[in-house]
Amino acid sequence: MKYKNPVISGFHPDPSICSVGEDFYLVTSSFEYFPGVPIFHSKDLVNWKQIGHCLTRESQLGLHRAKSSMGIFAPTIRYNNGRFYMVTTNLTIGKNFIVYADHPEGPWSEPIWLDWPGIDPSLLFDDDGKVYLTGTQNIFNGEPMGIYQAEINVETGELRTERMLIWKGSGGAFPEGPHLYKINGLYYLMIAEGGTEYGHMVTMARSKHAFGPFECHPNNPILTHRSSASPIQATGHADLIQYIDGSWWTVFLGFRPAPVPFSGKHHHLGRETFLAPVDWNEEGWPVLSTQVELEMDSGTLKIEESENWRSIDNFNSETLDFSWNFLRNPAEGSWSLADRPGWLTLYGSAISLSDVDSPAFVGRRQQHFDCNVSTLLEFSPTHEGEEAGLTVFMNERFHYEIALGIREGVKKVYVRRRIGALWKVESEHEYGQEGIIFSVHADAKNYTFTFQQPGGESTVLGSGECFLLSTEVAGGFTGVYFGLYATGNGRNTSTPAYFDWFEYTI
Repeated sequence: MKYKNPVISGFHPDPSICSVGEDFYLVTSSFEYFPGVPIFHSKDLVNWKQIGHCLTRESQLGLHRAKSSMGIFAPTIRYNNGRFYMVTTNLTIGKNFIVYADHPEGPWSEPIWLDWPGIDPSLLFDDDGKVYLTGTQNIFNGEPMGIYQAEINVETGELRTERMLIWKGSGGAFPEGPHLYKINGLYYLMIAEGGTEYGHMVTMARSKHAFGPFECHPNNPILTHRSSASPIQATGHADLIQYIDGSWWTVFLGFRPAPVPFSGKHHHLGRETFLAPVDWNEEGWPVLSTQVELEMDSGTLKIEESENWRSIDNFNSETLDFSWNFLRNPAEGSWSLADRPGWLTLYGSAISLSDVDSPAFVGRRQQHFDCNVSTLLEFSPTHEGEEAGLTVFMNERFHYEIALGIREGVKKVYVRRRIGALWKVESEHEYGQEGIIFSVHADAKNYTFTFQQPGGESTVLGSGECFLLSTEVAGGFTGVYFGLYATGNGRNTSTPAYFDWFEYTI
C-alpha cells in the first residue's frame, strides 16, 4: 500500500511530533499568523486532522506589527506524565517560552518565559526525571554557531545547569532545529544544516551522555535532496517518532517547486510536512532513504481511510474553522460571525494589505497547485478607496486581489497586482449590484480572477503568475494564503463587508 507526500500540504513547516498510546500529535510553525502553532492528530502518521492551535490568546502570542516571516519559529511538542508541552520562539519579541496542556485541543497555559537565547528550542524528558532544553546559538550576540543545551525545570523555566555548546554540527551552514532523544541508553542528537532552502539536510550525532561528547553519524547527512532532480526539495528539520508496532518514522519539512517546464525553481505553497520510514543499522545508527518520493510504501502503517476534502464554509458556526487565520493579532472589532448570523463580517480600517499591521483579513493556506476558491460578498462602499474582496497573499509586498470598491468616485470591480514596489490595476469594470461572487482558479503557473453577479455569467477579469508570489521572488518563510479582506486604504470603511460563504475545491 502507498501513501502520498506531503502528508500535510501547504505552508506547514518545521514539524514536531509526539505520541500518546496509539495517538500521534504534530505541530508546525506559524510565523506572523494568528492563532499560532496549529496542532494535528493522527492514528496512522499519514492522515492528519487539525484539532486546534496551541497559541490562541494575545497574552500567549503578541504579533503587533510583526514583520513578515517573523513571529513563531519551529515549535517542539512533547508529552510527559499526563501533560503536553510545547516550546517555541516568538522572534518578534525575541523570547523563548513553554506552554502546556492536559489535552492537546487545549486550553494551553500562559507562557513560561525562558532565559534562553537562540531559536528552535526542544525538550527531552529523560527517564531519570531530568529535562533538557536544547536550541541554537544566540543569533544577536555573535555566540559561536552550534547546538546549545542546559538542564531545565519545566514548571518554572529556571535553568538547573549552565548553558553549554554540545555540538557544532557536521560542517554544514546554520546548525539548527535540534531534537535530542534517548534510545537504547544512548543520546541521539538530530539537527538541520545547510539553511532551510535547496541545500537543507538532516544530520545526526550520538553520545553516552546528554552533554556529549557527540560523535557524528558516519553517513551524514542522513537525509537530503540537495543537488537532486526530485520534485521534493529542501528536505530537513526532522523529528523522529516510533509507531505502535515498533517501527520508526520521521516527519520533516520540504517544498515542491511548481512543476512548470522551463520556469526555473520557484515554490509558492510554502514548506510542507513530509513522512519517511527510518531503519536502524547494526551499529545502532538510524538510516533514512536518501530520496523521499511523492508516493511511498506505507510498510506496516495501518492506513485509515482519508476524509473527503471539506470544500465549503458557510460561516454558520460561532467560531471560525481551525483552517482560518488572521494576519497578526486581529484588531478588536475588525470581524464577527455574530453581527450577521451565517455571514463573516469584516469591518475595514485604515490598514491595507500592503501595511505591516493587522488589516481586516481572514485567510487560509493554499494547499494545492490546482484548485479553485470562491466567495459571495455583499458590500456597499460609499467613499473613495473603500474596498473588500478576495486576495492571493504572500506578504505585504507581494499579493494579488480581486475587489469591489470605489475608484474615481465609481463603484467598480477590479484586479490589482502588487509585486514589490510595483503595483497595477490590471482591469476594472463598473458594477452596480450589491452582491458579487469572486473566484480564483489556480494552477501551477497562474492565478485567474473572475467575478459574476449571483445567478449570472462568469467574467474573467485578470490573472497573475504564481512564481511572482514564490519564496524565490518574495522572500520569507511562509506560503500563499487565500484571504477575505476589507480596507478603507487610509480611513475606516463606512460599511461592513459581508461574506456569505467560502468554497475551496480541488
